[in-house]
Amino acid sequence: MAMVINEEQQMLKESAQGFLAEFASLAELRKQRDAGSDKGYSDNLWRQMADMGWAAILVPEAYGGLEFGHVGMGQIVEQSGRTLTASPLFATAILGVTAINQAGSDAQKAELLGAIAGGELTTALAVDEKIHHAPTQISMTASAKGQGYVLNGSKCFVADGSTADKLIVAARTSGQTGDAEGISLFIVDRSAAGVEVERTEMVDCRNYAAIKFNQVTVAEDALLGEQGKGFGPLSATLDVANAFLAAEMLGIAQQTFETTLQYLKERKQFGVLIGSFQSLQHRAAHWWSEVELCKSVVLKALQALDTGDAKSPLLVSIAKAKLCEVAELSTNEAIQMHGGIGMTDEYDIGFFIKRARPAAMLFGDYSYHGDRFAQLSGY
Repeated sequence: MAMVINEEQQMLKESAQGFLAEFASLAELRKQRDAGSDKGYSDNLWRQMADMGWAAILVPEAYGGLEFGHVGMGQIVEQSGRTLTASPLFATAILGVTAINQAGSDAQKAELLGAIAGGELTTALAVDEKIHHAPTQISMTASAKGQGYVLNGSKCFVADGSTADKLIVAARTSGQTGDAEGISLFIVDRSAAGVEVERTEMVDCRNYAAIKFNQVTVAEDALLGEQGKGFGPLSATLDVANAFLAAEMLGIAQQTFETTLQYLKERKQFGVLIGSFQSLQHRAAHWWSEVELCKSVVLKALQALDTGDAKSPLLVSIAKAKLCEVAELSTNEAIQMHGGIGMTDEYDIGFFIKRARPAAMLFGDYSYHGDRFAQLSGY
């Protein structure tokens, strides 16, 4: 497959670029932060996104969606990285849609996917229980009881967990912590009795949550997929998640580079433009080459997901690991080349490092995906 996007995908990219620049610039991020927003995003902005069809891009046509593919959605997410746009797009239209598509019954898909596509329902994926990502290290339990299940345990670092209508929860119905077998997925109302949600304050001003489940009773139809067979759909969902986190970090890397390059052309020191300093030119050239490489890495991972390539997990881990590395390089270089003012609130450039770090940690950092790549390659 050619390593370029097609005309329709390019049009979507340009449309997203224009929309986000007008309605979701960094000024919106500042507004939500300064207002002490509990959600971290604007309801009106999310409504506009849904009206534009963004929530329906990954939803199959049979359930009211556009089925435009991961490469198409990737163009939007990349542009959102440039503007640091906060919305339920990732947690709902990507993670929620993927998990339901992967494991849901026809009835669950019909009920949930159409509502997501219309912007009427939001979701959050609750997986990790400790500080580091480890999808097999699930100790939260789901015990069969009567015509349903009882959930007990806790989750942390749940993106959009304090505002989502539905939680997609990974719990253990059998086996021991560390086993892939025995993990099941459940759809739980955030407002259900026994669910305790605490919003977690993060440096990127996004919405995360620590959630406790105390004797939470759910009906039998809350089970998403087969009992004890949830790791396969969960793993596929996490692959999609990491591909889009890589796409977002690509947007961050591109924007920080372009902003800093313009600064090098304008800022004077010792009576000359700092862009004329050879040491900074060498660093900028290396930085540019790394960002260009990342464009191909991310596109290849998204294409693999669209075609169902068996190498998708490996390609996704390459993309996430590489973008963790380059997003760190980009945000560090941006601040260093701006000087001390780079971290002040007066300049926007400091916001990018505050988003890049949590994005890199979510669902596995550089070390996690480097190790996963090695294992998938037989090492």
